[in-house]
Amino acid sequence: MGDVECRVLGGVRVLVRGRPVDLGHARQRHVLAVLLVEVNRQLSVGTLIERVWGERAPRSAVSTLYSYVSRLRGTLCTPGLRLVRRSGGYTAEAEPDTIDLHRFRSLVARARGTRDEEAGELLREALALFPEGDAPAVPDTPWFTHLREVLDSERQAAELDLGDVLLRQGKEAELLPRLFPAVAAQPFDERLAGQLMLALHRQGRTVQALEHYQTLRRSLDEELGLTPGAAIQRLHHELLTAGPQGDDDTAAAPTSHRVSSAAAVPPAAVPRLLPLAPAGFLGRHRERRQLAQAVGRIVVVTGPGGVGKSWLAARWAYEETDRFPDGQLYVDLRGFDPGAEPLPASAALRGFLGALGVPPDDVPEDPAAQEGLYRSLLKDKRVLVVLDDARDTRQVLPLLPGTPTATVLITSRNRLTPLVVRHGAVTLAPAAFEDGQARELLADRLGAERTAAEPEAVASLVAYCAGLPLALALVAARAAVNPGFPLAALADELARPADRLDALDTGDPTVSLNLRAVFAMSRRALSPPARRLFDLLGLVPGPDAGLEAVASLAGVARGRARALLAELEAAHLVHQHLPGRYVLHDLVRLYARERTAQDQAGEKAEATARFVDFYLHTAYAANELLDGVHTPFKPERYDPPAAGCGPWTPADFEDAHAWFTKEHACLVAAQELALSAGLHVQAVYLAWALISYQLGAHQLQDYARVWQSALTAAERQGATVARILARWRLGHFHALSGRHAEGRDHLDQALTMAEEAGDTAAQAHIRRTLARVWELHGDDRRALDHALGALGLYEELDNPFWLANQLNAVGWMHAQLGVYEQARAYCERAYALHVKHGRPGDEASTLDSLGYIAHRTGDHATALDHYRQALARFRAMSDSANEADTLAGIAEVLTALGRPDEARGAWAQARDLYRAQRRDADADRAEAALAAG
Repeated sequence: MGDVECRVLGGVRVLVRGRPVDLGHARQRHVLAVLLVEVNRQLSVGTLIERVWGERAPRSAVSTLYSYVSRLRGTLCTPGLRLVRRSGGYTAEAEPDTIDLHRFRSLVARARGTRDEEAGELLREALALFPEGDAPAVPDTPWFTHLREVLDSERQAAELDLGDVLLRQGKEAELLPRLFPAVAAQPFDERLAGQLMLALHRQGRTVQALEHYQTLRRSLDEELGLTPGAAIQRLHHELLTAGPQGDDDTAAAPTSHRVSSAAAVPPAAVPRLLPLAPAGFLGRHRERRQLAQAVGRIVVVTGPGGVGKSWLAARWAYEETDRFPDGQLYVDLRGFDPGAEPLPASAALRGFLGALGVPPDDVPEDPAAQEGLYRSLLKDKRVLVVLDDARDTRQVLPLLPGTPTATVLITSRNRLTPLVVRHGAVTLAPAAFEDGQARELLADRLGAERTAAEPEAVASLVAYCAGLPLALALVAARAAVNPGFPLAALADELARPADRLDALDTGDPTVSLNLRAVFAMSRRALSPPARRLFDLLGLVPGPDAGLEAVASLAGVARGRARALLAELEAAHLVHQHLPGRYVLHDLVRLYARERTAQDQAGEKAEATARFVDFYLHTAYAANELLDGVHTPFKPERYDPPAAGCGPWTPADFEDAHAWFTKEHACLVAAQELALSAGLHVQAVYLAWALISYQLGAHQLQDYARVWQSALTAAERQGATVARILARWRLGHFHALSGRHAEGRDHLDQALTMAEEAGDTAAQAHIRRTLARVWELHGDDRRALDHALGALGLYEELDNPFWLANQLNAVGWMHAQLGVYEQARAYCERAYALHVKHGRPGDEASTLDSLGYIAHRTGDHATALDHYRQALARFRAMSDSANEADTLAGIAEVLTALGRPDEARGAWAQARDLYRAQRRDADADRAEAALAAG
């Protein structure tokens, strides 16, 4: 295997000449694990971050990833393994057989194409690569979770293959010790149960074999509501009739899981039923490798309509005909054909028997006898059976060959989970094309010269088709039959979402190459409640939706929503891209919106109100945990949630902040939905509930976006307090963005309205912000005037929280003017109020001010102490904007204390946060300090 040996199956390890290499801490090893699993394939930085951190990626993830890979490259200085950085990503370059995972897969694939004696040795060698004991901890990101499931499935499949080999070799004594723990771990696997029953029977323990069948039957019925499959029922029947078996009558024993007692069987013809090979096929290399590794298994190729399942199956079948010398059977089951009813399994079975040489008059009338004859003809044959476009499991069960030498390839829009549970089927789900693959398809169909001449139009077409191969094929077909037609004109037709499905319509609803018809058939196969939920999902405005939001949308309980979403997911109409979060493919979403538009206006309005209220009331509760109940003034009215809406209540600050982070894009979209639906109060309140989160995360553009929508809603509503609030917040945004004149204009309008309304609190808040505007403008004297004016107003109000904040602001303004003693007095008074009334976020701001004052007056040790206390509180509050500023303050103090190395570390952290927040001027300042230090 050479000098280098890499292991990922039992934790990430690299050995060079037999000696382990220090790979660093756990997260760094996880980065290497991802690269080794995808050996010799370039992965983008974004892909690596998503796989290693998932949705918990820190803001500094890019720079952290760079440092991890840099350390790994320095450690792995060997020709056998190189981590190569190219534009946009990284690649681990190595021979696949030096990595245990890829060696395992290679050994299993070789075993499935060779004689039993050699196959057994190959499978033993492959399984020995999995270490004993519990697997080490890995991140709970979606990618690592899926990898664990895939590896468990592949190991179990290899163990089952070895079991079949040992049974064929008569080595039941060797097999039995493996089977008992395996059956305990996989009690519903019928292939495994069949192996155990047969092995027990051949060891003279037929009674125990029959008892195990009864245990399996009861478990399937009680746990899954299923009955044992036909194959294991036949085995049970044969064991009943065979009676006990000893060592002397091995020849009479059943020899496979699906033993047939059929007598004379006519010689089978060699069928060649594959349809015409698909033209213009490209890509899908990973899926084709997975199919090659699954020879001898049942494979379910599942995915949404139009993703290219049949295309992939037919292409692979043609490429691999040499693997199936005994023939290829194919049938279109028409499970989701818009122009025909699904083909009955009995009709497909008769067609297969005819292709296998059985004259029509010799086909038995009894369906069970037909199945028996079919399986007898295929026994020990190396055939491929392609069951295309299956509707459900019942349609395919009679067509399974029941012999381990056959490979079954099924395509379906449903997942056919019972085949996985009861027959050990492998699931393969082709994804939509990435942009590069989509461009390659268009270039292949239209010619590279034509696509190269209009790159912008091609980019638009790729985006509008959202990676769906059928949509790309339809676009290419339209362009191909009109060679003089500019691609830009076709892109213009698809530009408007409302017209996109029309532009991708062939005009013939009976033809499967029609997106609207494809989606309609998937929808029609749903139960009525799931169909209603699908239609309502067209209302969802954000990038995805959580389970709780969907439950409120439909007005059903959370458990019921989960069950309906599972039905939609099984039909590939929604995708659960993260645990508990669901998304529709862009083109499926357009179809759902068409269906929503056809719903009754009343139901649509009620669903919209429930959905918006879910976000509003959850955000309101979460914001109180972030900002407390004594926040600046609120809009005038706050209604209870609509009937059927079930808001979620976070438990604590961390819970609330995590929810805002996860749902932020959906909250912004929900506010826009509220505005368009005339829910003006909700639109203003949603903006208000986002203040603390958006400012803490320095998401200024979204802050401006929601407050512009809030101003529109307030003006339509005619609510004075809401209009003041919106003007005030927009003025604050413009000031923070450096547009001081625009900021003052909004704030002056807000102040005038507040004065006219006699609203003292509003006047105080607005004057406080005006002080900040003038400070940012560089006029500290005018800033102090406004700050003192606001302080006077706050002193008239009975609110210690607001008063403490303003005392800190006045102290800060004095510090900017160099009046440090007065500055300290104001800030210390503010700090005492914050400590007394328990406001850790505001307490941190005052500590930051005190740190600045101490630093400016030469007391650097005290300054460092104040800054570090402030930093800890900002981090606990996930206030990254203030965290960055405090780090910069710490860096300056450390420099003054003569600790340059620590200062550089603080500057580097501040710079990374500034860059993540797009605060370029501050980031450049930190970069300059690093260069100078």
